[in-house]
Amino acid sequence: MSGSVTLAYDYPLLGVFWTTFVLFMWVLWFFLLFRVIGDVFRDDGLNGWAKAAWIIFVVVLPFIGVLVYVLARGRGMGRREVNRAQAQQEAFDNYVRRTAATGTSRPSQADELAKLSRIRERGDISDDEFQRAKDRILH
Repeated sequence: MSGSVTLAYDYPLLGVFWTTFVLFMWVLWFFLLFRVIGDVFRDDGLNGWAKAAWIIFVVVLPFIGVLVYVLARGRGMGRREVNRAQAQQEAFDNYVRRTAATGTSRPSQADELAKLSRIRERGDISDDEFQRAKDRILH
């Protein structure tokens, strides 16, 4: 073995904290970068050229591009995110209402018998037809 071996006790505690901090900042940076890129693509207020310019700016000069974007359009990022969440919730609520209203629940025997009774009272079916239909419902 020609190289020196670094053991765990040779790595100072402050070094562990510093490495953890740098790793955390690195993950935070990527989160912010992807958040900005996602916001650029989701923003309906920007035309295609403006979106392309922001993406180029963020890719070519990432630190400056992201900081400028957050300073220039940061307040709108939050509003757009809230509006998107509200639109998703509203779409989900509408879907649930439509699905619940058009459910394929089978009517109960009591409902079918009540309907059949109303039909007999109107005179649309005879007593014999009523009995056969009632037997079919109950069996």
